[in-house]
Amino acid sequence: MLVHLPVEATPSMLVAVRNYAWVGVDIFFVLSGFLIGTQLFKEVSRTGGVDLKSFYLRRAFRIFPAFFVVLGLYAAFPVLRDAPTMQSFWSFATLTVNFDFDPRIGRAFTQAWSLCVEEHFYLVLPLLTLLLHRRIGIRRVLLIASAMAIAGMILRYAIWEGQVGVLVDAGKLRDAFAVYLRDVYYPTYTRLDGLMFGVILAAARFFRPELYKRYAPPRAALPMGVGLVATAVVLFSIRGPLEGTNLFLVFQAQLGSVAGFPLVSIGIALILGAMLDLEHVLKRWPLPGAAVVATLSYSLYLTHKSAFHVDRLVFGEENLQGGIGFAVYLITSFTIAVVLWFCVERTFLLLRDRILSSGR
Repeated sequence: MLVHLPVEATPSMLVAVRNYAWVGVDIFFVLSGFLIGTQLFKEVSRTGGVDLKSFYLRRAFRIFPAFFVVLGLYAAFPVLRDAPTMQSFWSFATLTVNFDFDPRIGRAFTQAWSLCVEEHFYLVLPLLTLLLHRRIGIRRVLLIASAMAIAGMILRYAIWEGQVGVLVDAGKLRDAFAVYLRDVYYPTYTRLDGLMFGVILAAARFFRPELYKRYAPPRAALPMGVGLVATAVVLFSIRGPLEGTNLFLVFQAQLGSVAGFPLVSIGIALILGAMLDLEHVLKRWPLPGAAVVATLSYSLYLTHKSAFHVDRLVFGEENLQGGIGFAVYLITSFTIAVVLWFCVERTFLLLRDRILSSGR
């Protein structure tokens, strides 16, 4: 949300953070890989298999109702769109919009790209768990993970050299940034690092807990994770050819695009593992409001860009600067998220629970 907040309404203490708030997506991917991986590993260990019908039904009731309500509003009421142009409705409806997502053609509802990546992950991981849980050991897991990370780096390098770099050399900087988003940042096949290392963390903690404790205790994992994230941020912060332009405050330079994603993902996974081991300490200092934000997070994700846009239409962008603008953006986005949560999300989650409990 901070990335999408107008800089004029961003408190001064958050301006520097805003430049790196894109890391939130990578945190989300690692968390998702860990949580879904743990869920599947527990089930396969307990029952010897995965109830695919139950898994996909749970995910469908969790994701689809709110998403399609918001998508329907975007399609039916263009005034709600956070940008004048939008990719085709069917690319969103089929959750394939992150492939060939060119911001020069349509920029509304761009945050849906990460949901597409997540849905592809939901589709594949249960099947892989069923196929491989009896046939693969920790060494093969690490070998496959290393191969996937290296393949991702090679692919991003090839895309940069073959497409982005050519446009940069020609001085077509806006086109270069759009192609970078389309071919490097958005596609599922270039953004598997976070999900993969989240799953590896889940597998290590679930299947090899003693080995994990020996080689990744909090005193080692936490500083190492922070160091890797800091290294990745430095790589992403290297000023590239867009320095001095307003296209992107911190342009993802070639080195960051190639190596930054796996580094930041490994670092986040190590930090997450350390925090899980330190949970008995961390829970002594609960963060007020964290549970509310967690509950509303999906609704906030879906609606905040549209909420910010409507705020500008209603109040005027010139009246939404400084602390007043920040408060208005925050209050309206949370208000809309609460409405979506109670009217749609909560309703379908309760319906899901009734359907699944009656099917037992």
